[in-house]
Amino acid sequence: MKLPVVPEFSREVLEEAEKFLHDDKIAELARRYNERYLHWEELKHRKLPLDPVIIWNLMKILRELKAKPLEFGDWVFKYNLIDEFQEKLHILDKSAAGNLLSSIEALQNNRRKYIISSLMEEAIASSQIEGAATTREIAKRMLQESRKPKNKDEKMIVNNYATVKHIMDLKNEAITPDKILEIHRMITSGTLEKPEYEGNFRENNEIAVYSHDGTLLHKPVEYPEIPKLVEKLCDFANSKDKDFIHPIIKGIIIHFLIGYIHPFNDGNGRTARALFYWYLLKNDYWLFEYIAVSRVINNSKKQYRNAYLYTESDRIPNDSGDLTYFIKYNLDCIKTALNDILEYLERKQKEQSQALKIITESGNLTLRQAEILKQFLKQPEKPITIKEIITTYSVAYATARSDLFHLEKLGYVEKRKVGKEFIFIFRRVGWDF
Repeated sequence: MKLPVVPEFSREVLEEAEKFLHDDKIAELARRYNERYLHWEELKHRKLPLDPVIIWNLMKILRELKAKPLEFGDWVFKYNLIDEFQEKLHILDKSAAGNLLSSIEALQNNRRKYIISSLMEEAIASSQIEGAATTREIAKRMLQESRKPKNKDEKMIVNNYATVKHIMDLKNEAITPDKILEIHRMITSGTLEKPEYEGNFRENNEIAVYSHDGTLLHKPVEYPEIPKLVEKLCDFANSKDKDFIHPIIKGIIIHFLIGYIHPFNDGNGRTARALFYWYLLKNDYWLFEYIAVSRVINNSKKQYRNAYLYTESDRIPNDSGDLTYFIKYNLDCIKTALNDILEYLERKQKEQSQALKIITESGNLTLRQAEILKQFLKQPEKPITIKEIITTYSVAYATARSDLFHLEKLGYVEKRKVGKEFIFIFRRVGWDF
């Protein structure tokens, strides 16, 4: 693949661009492209009223006027708070949590069930981003049934699921290098080429990020620098900033910095997304317990890669890159993930209405039992186990067993014994709900 580049810094071209600052038409064009935060690779082939390099330099002048610096060790990154960011952050701060909570409460159901479902989706997608070759359906069923993983790909998913649950327990604690190493150990346990890589910083400079065709995308820092940089990352994550950084933007920056430092031989992406998740929960953004951002990233892996590449490639003398691209991409993913869960909850409300209809007609079911019956109705050929009900609805073994036995007693399902456990199969396939 061809790496993104930007025009070389030229004082002559910069001076030429400055002449157009007071040309209303050209300046407005530059502002409009900046609001969309186009990279040079997205700008250069557009039909423009003058040399694209001049437009680009004018855009850079306008960006520099409003850019916020972020000093991290010897690096100085910059980012711009474009209007689109302010709008998305306002939604996440003001209305998103309320809308989500009201949707969940309208379902009159166990909130824990939706948290568990989201954690599963996050664990599966974060593993698939890194190459876990299994379908979402198979992976989710494995987690629901608490089945042991059959291969490395499934092990990655089980590890991720255990880790995101662990992160929830850490949300009130400060992060430390040791805790980051523990997160990495949990994520990578039994999945790396060498077991000694698990929970340890890399001790060589042989690691680099390549594309599928062998193009070098990113050369990480020298390995002796890693402990010091991770310590700085922890300080950054735990401390209040002199100049306020919105928590969601700061969480995204933490995500970026782990990828940029690349402290591990493998598992950097999964660790970065876990730390992003930790930071948002630590700062009381509980709605992230319900939204699976990694699923959106997994569906847009090219854009995810470009967000890193655009940040690193768009630099001027004395700075390390423009974080705006990475922030923009992640905020887009968060907004999509939020819309996905709200649409999902709306569908669940409709399904609950159907479940209530079943209850009304039968008179012998609880709401949860009706929902379990709906599960059978959706996939009549798919057996369900007691373990699956325990995990899906976050109930005790006795409760899950009682629900399924009750459905069997009413004639809705058939109970069979396979090995040492019961499976339950739908019987009344003629229903139309």
